Amino acid sequence: MAKAHVRRRRLGDRKDGRRVRSLAPIDSMIPYIMVTRNDSQNLINDSFECSAADRFVHRKRAEGLEGFGIMHVLLAAYVRLISQRPRVNRFLSGQKIYTRDDIVVNMIVKRKMDINESGTAIKVIFQPGDTATDVYNRLNDVLQTTFETEETNFDGTTKLLSFIPGLLKKFAIWFLKTLDYFNLLPMAFIRISPFHGSLFITSMASLGIPPIHHHLYNFGNVPVFLAFGAKRMENKVTSSGNVVKKKYVDYTFVTDERICDGFYFASALRMFRKYLADPATLDIPPEKIYEDGD
Repeated sequence: MAKAHVRRRRLGDRKDGRRVRSLAPIDSMIPYIMVTRNDSQNLINDSFECSAADRFVHRKRAEGLEGFGIMHVLLAAYVRLISQRPRVNRFLSGQKIYTRDDIVVNMIVKRKMDINESGTAIKVIFQPGDTATDVYNRLNDVLQTTFETEETNFDGTTKLLSFIPGLLKKFAIWFLKTLDYFNLLPMAFIRISPFHGSLFITSMASLGIPPIHHHLYNFGNVPVFLAFGAKRMENKVTSSGNVVKKKYVDYTFVTDERICDGFYFASALRMFRKYLADPATLDIPPEKIYEDGD
């Protein structure tokens, strides 16, 4: 299996990423024109015919991967995508562009599917060479630990912040943002923050509704939000004129357009579609892992 080369940190790098120094002049100017992620959001709707994904899910469950589902397929496809198109794993902080070596995925989970049950945030770290089974195992390890813990580090931190009075709380968040801007935010905070990472993913499937376009957060540095919905049926006309029912999953991306140009992201999206159309390829490690430039 191909392995990614980990480069030595240099002055100007962040705790969670390496500074990209090879930008074209226009790319280095854009963060000062579009200052926040809300300024820079692009919204994408797409869907995939999921018969191949369903077969893959059934096979993985038969292999003993209990609970393997479309979430794992989407995550494995995104991890593989980053191994081939690493600029998608860039982020902005302090008006500068950085790239991550790890792939950090954030999500909100509920310990019980109850409208009165509040969720908690989890972070899962993947590597570019991970297969679909690796993705399943890494996610399940984090979920198991979370469900066995009454209060995670994230829960404890938010509880502590909630005790701060209103005006002081506003100042506290401003102070954290300022520390983050200058790369002074402690790594211990970054490790538990759902606002720092490669991707935020949310499932509408369990709720039985279409995917939303979820905004990006100006706090932190997550550059991409992926949401997917419940399966739906659609009538399709074949080349012979017959009407057949096909099953689809809709998904949306909200992206920070400053991390890479539209041509590059379009290439990445086509690759994502290819993996979803043939998810069995995600069982095989990538032949080559591409690195982002300096």
